[in-house]
Amino acid sequence: MFAVQLGDGAELGPLEPWQAGEFAAHVDKARENISPYIPWADLVTDEEQARKFLQRYATRQAADEGRIYGIWLDGELVGGLLFRVFEANFGACELGVWLSAEAEGRGLITRAGRLLVDWAIGTRGLNRVEWRCAVGNTRSAATAQRLGMVLEGTLRQAFPYRGTIHDLQVWAITKDDWVRRSWA
Repeated sequence: MFAVQLGDGAELGPLEPWQAGEFAAHVDKARENISPYIPWADLVTDEEQARKFLQRYATRQAADEGRIYGIWLDGELVGGLLFRVFEANFGACELGVWLSAEAEGRGLITRAGRLLVDWAIGTRGLNRVEWRCAVGNTRSAATAQRLGMVLEGTLRQAFPYRGTIHDLQVWAITKDDWVRRSWA
């Protein structure tokens, strides 16, 4: 497996179906931190469900429609990023993230997010990377800002979750923004 070093003992690499046991254990440990914002945290409850979830992304990657990556800190899976939507034909994708509480505050998501934005725009030639988060998720919005994204608006009552319909912020960085703000 390839891995990209993020510094401070952290690395970013593909998260694949054969890692279902590790992923299930990670989700179980991180569930309290991530489930307020991420529906699949309640669905990935065991190794079988983890394998199904990761297989969906493996299938989507094979079709060039999505990807999932893990972040390991000192060899332990602590979070990840995924292209929830990846539409190369339209030149757009949506980046999503999650992280265990113990790994917060280290800049891991920002460093990994920069790599994936660079790859989507610089390597794949996409024009736009979106980031969506619930209005109350201030940590997620702050990360989008650190990635150079611009708040484009709010989708009102767009995310039904746990009996409440939440508003979603839409953040994005375009190829033009990326060229002006390139951190590469």
